Amino acid sequence: MAHRILIVDDSAIIRHSIRACVEHNTDWEVCGEAENGKVAIEKVRALQPDVVTLDWQMPVMNGLEAAREISRIAPLATLLMITLHENLLLTQEAHAAGIKEVLSKTDAVSDHLIASLKSVTAHN
Repeated sequence: MAHRILIVDDSAIIRHSIRACVEHNTDWEVCGEAENGKVAIEKVRALQPDVVTLDWQMPVMNGLEAAREISRIAPLATLLMITLHENLLLTQEAHAAGIKEVLSKTDAVSDHLIASLKSVTAHN
């Protein structure tokens, strides 16, 4: 059965790029997209994805705030952060918020994203 993925980023171009990368692999199905953390929480409730990719900096609610709430309402969902601002402090905060892995946006449209998805979903 395919893992269902919700893509969350304020950039439609980034969402489209991540979607294109994911849809080339039959192990995953994009079940939805959201442009900010608040919409992501609503979509997690409605769509019940297995995996949620989150940008860090977004209007309305950032990825860390959204991750904390998503971890609370959907504890079995696997969270990944995809950001331009990859650094040790952000990675530590992301892990504390329930995010399994932090990727740079340049890795998000490559085989590295697929490898990360395989890694974090291997036990689900």
